[in-house]
Amino acid sequence: MAYVQFNRKPFEGTFSNLVDDLFTELPVLLNNGFNNPVRKDSVPVNVKETEKSYQLDLVAPGFEKTDFKVNLEQNLLTISAEKQAEGIAENEKQIRKEFSFRSFKRSFTLDDKIDATNIEASYINGVLTLNLPKKEAVKVSTAIEIK
Repeated sequence: MAYVQFNRKPFEGTFSNLVDDLFTELPVLLNNGFNNPVRKDSVPVNVKETEKSYQLDLVAPGFEKTDFKVNLEQNLLTISAEKQAEGIAENEKQIRKEFSFRSFKRSFTLDDKIDATNIEASYINGVLTLNLPKKEAVKVSTAIEIK
């Protein structure tokens, strides 16, 4: 028999505490990415901000530079890639096949601070990096008293 100690009484508090307790106590085997915000058919993205630009890093190994499509329509930046499965030669016997068709599509809404005409992209070592430069800030003139 196992001894279980509760830090607080079970069923104490609100209904949301009860629901939180129920889902946090489920076995790890049942947790198959339910709380993971990144889906299987997507790629993880990091966004960094510097003084002059925003930088998006997408981890997408196994693709070629030509597999990517980066499209900007109005204020919607869409990044997608598609890679077809490789064919098998007639004289080869396939014992195990884990490589297959892969694709993803991610979209980001850009605000008016981004200079859309100067966006740059590079793909190095499985990481697609997009540099989104900021527009030059409009200098606000100080108030001048006119006499």
